[in-house]
Amino acid sequence: MGDVPLIDLGGLWKDPARRSAVIKDIANACHRFGFFQIVNHGICQTVMDEALHAVSSFFDLPTEEKMKYVSNDVREPVRYVTSLKDGIDRTQFWRATLKHYAHPLGHWPENPPHYREKMGKFSAQTRKVTVELMEAITEGLGLGPSYLTSKMEAGMQMMAVHCYPPCPNPEMALGLPPHSDHTCLTIVLQSSPGLQIMDPDDCTWKSIPKTPGALQVHVGVHLEVLSNGLYKSVVHRAVLNSERTRISIASLHSLGMDETMEPAKELVGAHGKKYRGSCLRDFLNFLATNNSGEGSSFINTLKINP
Repeated sequence: MGDVPLIDLGGLWKDPARRSAVIKDIANACHRFGFFQIVNHGICQTVMDEALHAVSSFFDLPTEEKMKYVSNDVREPVRYVTSLKDGIDRTQFWRATLKHYAHPLGHWPENPPHYREKMGKFSAQTRKVTVELMEAITEGLGLGPSYLTSKMEAGMQMMAVHCYPPCPNPEMALGLPPHSDHTCLTIVLQSSPGLQIMDPDDCTWKSIPKTPGALQVHVGVHLEVLSNGLYKSVVHRAVLNSERTRISIASLHSLGMDETMEPAKELVGAHGKKYRGSCLRDFLNFLATNNSGEGSSFINTLKINP
């Protein structure tokens, strides 16, 4: 397996002569891996460090404070869980998770007091990067840079923040089970290595190193649908270590809750649509009625003649 692409976004914005090359690099990464890392993305290190600190501060709160947000309802705007469905999952994973919406309506835990400010700044800047990335992606698909801009700007952003404590037997447990995201794109910031992606060619796991200043970009199910299968949503998981707590912040970006994503008609071709349309609410309804992990099988419900 080749190295996972590390793409310098500086050329996308600052150097018109390099823009087409960067768009091609992004297209190749979406096609080959459904994943890439980005640097020079415009989010300063201080903003990222403060977001990680805010998340750590939440998980350091007394248990009774975090338990205020415990719910098995995947539709709750702020939700704290220690597994996908506490007490229901057949396998318990070594992590705690806080999920909340950040856009268009922000929902935030009340404590720690600085959480909303620090995470709000990071989530707003991440949304800006995501819109610009989607413009590059749709341009690379031949759909034009503004194909989805207004819908992405008005779309949903959910933050999923994970805490993986040190695990005494990391080889016998997982932090996060293999899955693909329901999003168009997911942007991830990790405090230390632990993210792994599956090579779609030989189904082996590839560990993603922590590159200073880099963010990780995941192709989600809805981008796979839009591209009519040209791009594949990346299957990924989180592994554990015995020495340190790992924090990750996943910023998940979708169209509006009831905005349907379908294959672009320009990409359907003679073989027709490979996927049926769906919206974010469809995915939440799927999660609410299935115990099959974190949505890894949702894409299969969308495939036409799989």
